[in-house]
Amino acid sequence: MKTTVDYITRLTNIPSPTGFTGKIMDYVQNEVESFGYTPVRTNKGGLMVSVQGKDDDKHRIVTAHLDTLGAMVRAIKADGRLKMDLVGGFVYNAIEGENCMVHLAKNGKEISGTILIHQTSVHVYKDAGTAERNQANMEVRLDEKVTTADETRALGIEVGDFISFDPRVVVTESGFIKSRHLDDKVSAAILLKLLKTYKEEGIVLPHTTHFYFSAFEEVGHGANSSLHPKAVEYLAVDMGAMGDDQATDEYTVSICVKDGSGPYHYDLRQHMVALCQANNIPYKLDIYPYYGSDASAAMRAGAEVKHALLGAGIESSHSYERTHTDSVEATERLVDAYLKSAVL
Repeated sequence: MKTTVDYITRLTNIPSPTGFTGKIMDYVQNEVESFGYTPVRTNKGGLMVSVQGKDDDKHRIVTAHLDTLGAMVRAIKADGRLKMDLVGGFVYNAIEGENCMVHLAKNGKEISGTILIHQTSVHVYKDAGTAERNQANMEVRLDEKVTTADETRALGIEVGDFISFDPRVVVTESGFIKSRHLDDKVSAAILLKLLKTYKEEGIVLPHTTHFYFSAFEEVGHGANSSLHPKAVEYLAVDMGAMGDDQATDEYTVSICVKDGSGPYHYDLRQHMVALCQANNIPYKLDIYPYYGSDASAAMRAGAEVKHALLGAGIESSHSYERTHTDSVEATERLVDAYLKSAVL
């Protein structure tokens, strides 16, 4: 697990809100090229790594997304602070008090700040605890000497600049991994680790497989294009959602049977179950009620494939997330077993 956890740490520390993924794609491209692969950047900004298999007639696609939640500068306020517009599906409460970085399009600089509600001080604002956390009240306090909108603009900040959140990656001695953006950098780390292993050990997969690192999953259309016409199966490696009535936990791989887009392909998910049972991989079946994946986006776009979704169990998704190396290991073992099995 050390290699996979190292990749998780590296990936989570590279800012990549949806629409601002060039730096992380460069990192992953350089990494897979160092293994000996020839990746291709798609027009949309994703990265495709095609691996020749024994059977070149029936292909597979396996995806993980490198884009994350984030924000954009919505407006520069009269006092020099910033109003935000959210990128991805989350609530302002999840980022209150978080350190952040503003990425300036004008000059390439980065300026740090903190995301706060305007009515922060309990010594001044009677409604500090009750004010709604929304776009009107939440703001970025910049770590610069600015008190007017003109002073902030003089730094080079403008509407549309991306804002990334401090991931605060922590790996505990007990095996827990705490960080923002484990969705979906855990899965991306797993795919990187497997690509590295397959090349180092000379493993030839039974079917030609396209490893797609997508760039727009958080807004619903990450890997619904650039799909090979010979593809017959599509596996999205994402995250398992935890909460009330959920079976998913932080110690097993979560296999999704249905999400907000509808049921996943029954035969393919049963194939995943059979692989878990045959290889003693701990797993849970689950429904994610408010969720969609790259695989479901591909289906809406008309992909003629069997589709499945699985991933490590992620606690507090779209907030300050947590998982355990047990879940990461179970997920990696299942993806590996699947890629080494025959298509249905």
